[in-house]
Amino acid sequence: MSPVYKKPRAPDAAYQFTVLTPTFNRAHTLPRVYQSLTEQSFQGFEWLIIDDGSTDGTAELVRQWQQEAFFPIVYHWQENQHKKVAFNQGVQRARGELIVALDSDDQLLVDALYGMARVWWSIPDEQREQFVGVTGLCQYPDGNVVGDLFPYDALDTNALDLFFKYKVRGEKFGCLDRRVLLQFPFPEYAGFVPESLVWRAIARAGYKQRFVNQVFRVYHLGAQTLSAEGRTSRRHAMGLWLLAQDTLAACMPWFDNAPKEFFYAAARYVRFRLHMWVQGQIPPKRPAKLGVWAKGLVTLMAPVGVLLFIRDSLRWRKAKP
Repeated sequence: MSPVYKKPRAPDAAYQFTVLTPTFNRAHTLPRVYQSLTEQSFQGFEWLIIDDGSTDGTAELVRQWQQEAFFPIVYHWQENQHKKVAFNQGVQRARGELIVALDSDDQLLVDALYGMARVWWSIPDEQREQFVGVTGLCQYPDGNVVGDLFPYDALDTNALDLFFKYKVRGEKFGCLDRRVLLQFPFPEYAGFVPESLVWRAIARAGYKQRFVNQVFRVYHLGAQTLSAEGRTSRRHAMGLWLLAQDTLAACMPWFDNAPKEFFYAAARYVRFRLHMWVQGQIPPKRPAKLGVWAKGLVTLMAPVGVLLFIRDSLRWRKAKP
């Protein structure tokens, strides 16, 4: 029997996968997600939709699909809060061993779930507790791969080493163990929440991922992008500052691997803290303190951070209606 058709390893799991889709007023793009799920070669999954307060007919659309789909579709509506709140809610409600977080405007390749299951089951039982999941590649609708390939076709490492040591960049995609995600929920504050904050916390806890050069997801660029940099810097200031702060406070052991990243982080630390100050924002919790070397970097890069803040402010005023 093929290993991908075994029962989930987790005894409390009803399915191998929960495809989790937080959504808000995306009735016009959700059919793309649904169509890709109907075409999956692997069928041991549920689709869990967490609706973050949609008012565009999403509920009616989902009810129609629930009547015709060969896989279970679970729908939960909540008052509008935030995508990451919806994600945390989904992890709580999921019945799959592995969570596949699929955005409401993207799609899976036909063999995506099958490929993830094969890689997951290729990890020996005695090693599996060290792994949080499987991560592969994304492609654009034209077939071009997003970002960098992994340096090896099967690389067992953590998110911190992948970024700082191997310097892999670009959108990646895969599945993560629900039991681990329950231990590391996304911070629930208003605004942009960098996913890297959670992946780094999981890495620091000792978990690895198996990174493979297989494309699992078709990545569609939304109509709203981060191109309006002045407005984005202000709107997402807290999340971007927390990411810079995490780099300086908790990632200094990787400095020799990627020193430029730490100089950039020091400039961003100043830049986004100024944006927060202007808006009267206070970090959601007391972050870890910076060490002596990190404080030195911030002092050195402070003029650059101030200049970037001024540039952002000028762009924001120019773009303001």
